[in-house]
Amino acid sequence: MAAIAEKPINDHKGMNKRRKPNLWPVFFVGPHLLLFILFFLFPSVFGIYIAFTKWDLFQSPEFVGFANFQTILFNEESSFHRQFYNGMKNTFIFVLISVPFCIIVPLLMATALSAKPAMNRLFQSLFYLPSLFAISAVMIVWNFLLSVTYGPLKNYLNISTNMLDNQPHAWISLVIVTVWWTIGGNMVIYLAALNGVPKDLLEAAELDGAGLISKFFRVTLPSIKYQILFTTVMTTIAQFNVYGQPLMLTGGGPNDSTWVLLMYIQRNAFGSGISVAGISAAMAIMLGLCIMVVSAIQFYLLRDRD
Repeated sequence: MAAIAEKPINDHKGMNKRRKPNLWPVFFVGPHLLLFILFFLFPSVFGIYIAFTKWDLFQSPEFVGFANFQTILFNEESSFHRQFYNGMKNTFIFVLISVPFCIIVPLLMATALSAKPAMNRLFQSLFYLPSLFAISAVMIVWNFLLSVTYGPLKNYLNISTNMLDNQPHAWISLVIVTVWWTIGGNMVIYLAALNGVPKDLLEAAELDGAGLISKFFRVTLPSIKYQILFTTVMTTIAQFNVYGQPLMLTGGGPNDSTWVLLMYIQRNAFGSGISVAGISAAMAIMLGLCIMVVSAIQFYLLRDRD
């Protein structure tokens, strides 16, 4: 029987045709990439360059190397040196005081709301609502509430202490306002995380005789550790960039005790008679390096050790 040779079938037309480029990814990624380059990458690179120059925003930048960093870090006779260390000190004070409250308070609130699902949606909306307000509106309202002249603390609670012009009341006021304003975002994240905690683990712990506190620390917290890590790092970064609260609430007072570093950066670059943009850029870079170091330490301490 003669073997029948099969003729291979080749789609030469399909092979010769050029594949049309798929442009859909460009439409989705392109706008975000363009905005990233224009409003983040280019300003960041330009700001790093300006930190090594002497520039008043009008004439051409003059390259001075590390002179700006030497001034703010080591030149004790310079006012910029005092501004940098005072602003960095006040920024760290605000971060150390506010971050624990911005993590613990929404976590406790989310735990309470998850235990009472009937009122979950209502209170979740109420607590999240302040984060939708502009910082200027929030500060105007709190300025009225804390006013020693016509505020309700004076008229109804008979509190004569000026909460914005005395320490430690000024820091307490800033922390209370910040926690009230930002509590909703972290609370929503924790609520979503708590809903994902395995019910069988909670039931097994309850069968073993664990109480509410024991279940919270031994089952709930380990189950949402990644959400806690995320909110801790992001909240820390946000509080390092504090600006609007002390600017509009305390004005940096009393006696410059709430002048944070971003206020000095803005004043030196745009708010004073002679701009020293190079000094401001150097301060901003040092602040960014501090944020990177603190974030790395947080990742190390809260990392998964399994």
